[in-house]
Amino acid sequence: MNQFDGKRVVVTGACGVFGTWISRAFAEAGARVCLSDNRAEALAPALSNLPGVGHISHVTELTEAGSIDALVDHVEARWDGADIVVNNAGVYPAALLIDLPVEEWDRIWAVNLRAPFLVSRGFARLMVARGIKGSIINIGSGAARNMRATTVHYCASKTALERITKGMALEFAPFGVRVNIVEPGFAPGSEVSPLTDAHVSRVMSNIPLGRASGPSDAPGAIIYLCSEAAEFITGAVLSVDGGNSIGAAAQYPDDIRERLDRWRKD
Repeated sequence: MNQFDGKRVVVTGACGVFGTWISRAFAEAGARVCLSDNRAEALAPALSNLPGVGHISHVTELTEAGSIDALVDHVEARWDGADIVVNNAGVYPAALLIDLPVEEWDRIWAVNLRAPFLVSRGFARLMVARGIKGSIINIGSGAARNMRATTVHYCASKTALERITKGMALEFAPFGVRVNIVEPGFAPGSEVSPLTDAHVSRVMSNIPLGRASGPSDAPGAIIYLCSEAAEFITGAVLSVDGGNSIGAAAQYPDDIRERLDRWRKD
């Protein structure tokens, strides 16, 4: 109870779908939240909508190392450090590899992999210097294990993120800093990576538990991994995706689907 009161939490991509949910969950738990996003016009309303007090924001361009350094410096100046960091920001552009410009490849890897490394390194240094036994959460994806046509570049970046997360967990463990991954479920609505209605319908039809991710699903898992209840967990991957990454629910033969429908009616 009240273990997050006054905790200092940094969330990247804070104005997106998951970023909004994650930030609100920590604020409702009593934490102070630093909203980090590259959309300056979205930060002010996002900040004003958070419950509680003491929250701050920073306009961060995650493709620029200097901007990430400025984020770390900003949090140090305002809070003297952070207890929890959630590397939530990510991009999910769909494209065939044969069409993918090298600039887009570089942007994907800069946001999805290099930025979590630089953000984690910067705040881990503060944690170690201040003796903070902190928690770092990287937002992964079931795409790390399930290759998908038109998003091969995204899948590769999330696979690499899983490996570097486990490496950080190993190296940060002697300092009491834990690093884990949460893989959220499908949640359409991103302004950064928009999806067509047809794509949303196809994905939804394959989710075993039959719905998209909601506001409490991934945030609940993140809160757990950052809590005292998970103090012996590091380097773990927790999927919170309704079973989406374990297999396709829609690939039933017609006769089996009919039997399934009968079971549901009974």
